[in-house]
Amino acid sequence: MPLSSATGSSDPRGVYRRLREQWGNVARVELEPGVPAWLVMGYRELLTITRQEQTYSRDARNWRDLDDGAVSPRSGLLPMMAWRANVIGADGPEHRRLRRPLDEGVARIDQRRTRRQVEAVCAELIAGFSRRGRADLVNEYATIVPMLSIASLFGLDSAEGQELLRALIALFGSADDSQAGNRHFEEILVDTLRERQRRPTDDLTTAFLRHADLVNEAERLQSMVVMISAGNETVTAWIAHTLRLMLTDPRFAARLHGGRLGVDDALDEALWRDPPMNNMPARYALRDTELGGRAIRRGDVLILGIAAANDDPAIRPDESTGGVGDSGNRAHLAFSAGPHVCPAQVPARLITRTAVNTALHLLPDMRLSIPAEDVTWRPSPWTRVPVALPVEFSAVGAGTDGRVQ
Repeated sequence: MPLSSATGSSDPRGVYRRLREQWGNVARVELEPGVPAWLVMGYRELLTITRQEQTYSRDARNWRDLDDGAVSPRSGLLPMMAWRANVIGADGPEHRRLRRPLDEGVARIDQRRTRRQVEAVCAELIAGFSRRGRADLVNEYATIVPMLSIASLFGLDSAEGQELLRALIALFGSADDSQAGNRHFEEILVDTLRERQRRPTDDLTTAFLRHADLVNEAERLQSMVVMISAGNETVTAWIAHTLRLMLTDPRFAARLHGGRLGVDDALDEALWRDPPMNNMPARYALRDTELGGRAIRRGDVLILGIAAANDDPAIRPDESTGGVGDSGNRAHLAFSAGPHVCPAQVPARLITRTAVNTALHLLPDMRLSIPAEDVTWRPSPWTRVPVALPVEFSAVGAGTDGRVQ
């Protein structure tokens, strides 16, 4: 089965359940024609491959099909899956060295200032379309908020953030324009790094330039690539999915508006139901082994089926309650697990919470203007982002400061 047919389905959970019925917790899929992979859908199996670096490596130089030429050097998979000199492609001590600048960079973020900046971005975007009484909450809001917010942490302006965004959409699509998008994305960041070498400022780009664990421009560049690309795409999806649930699921909306579900609980329910990275590349088997009853050969590629693992019957709560269990349940795997667990969960939640809260406050009567079943998805084997979320609401004016009144 092509993996993109699951992420692009109107019912991905149903697709993963059928795969589980056929294969069990580890299923054979195709990443592109002729390129096989194992999709790990079991919650416990996913924890196994994320925690056992001695058996399942993040280093794509162990990918047998890539080494054997079965994957074309022009493949759209490579920007997401090929080895890079960054924290994602490393294990053990090397991984810990490259991770320290990210952890320290996240720790230095001023959360109060960032929240105010995100609020201002959200209010300005909503002011830009509020008079129309209609908007697309993906392309006019959810896609823009995280990029402008994250780009500002690295000292990039709004125009540079928009340019990065266009390149990233191509990169995550893993299609024919993926490699071109990746090249343009890196060119923008290299220019930023070299500008900060000439004129340092108080931003994350300068912090990476000065960090002793990053020894050359390539490592500094790839650290920026990881934080900006992973942060933007996943937060875009998180905002969009939370708003989509509010607009399409009456029970979810009633619990949220009625105060029975806090915004943070709503964010977690969205992560359980439709995590931003439905499928995350990748682990590479370092030896012949067994997983979920399947024989795994050395060099096989394993994809983290996060959406499927969140739906594993072994841990899935009673669906008759209409939710994912007790409020505050954060046992989902949306941020992965093990040494490579997402380092930026706190700022990601801050940006998402602020974006959702601002939309709820400034557009309280918004409603989806198309049938829920007509929502479609950007093509990607990895992420699940709506193409659009068209909404209607009562048109309102804007004050002189650009904020909605």
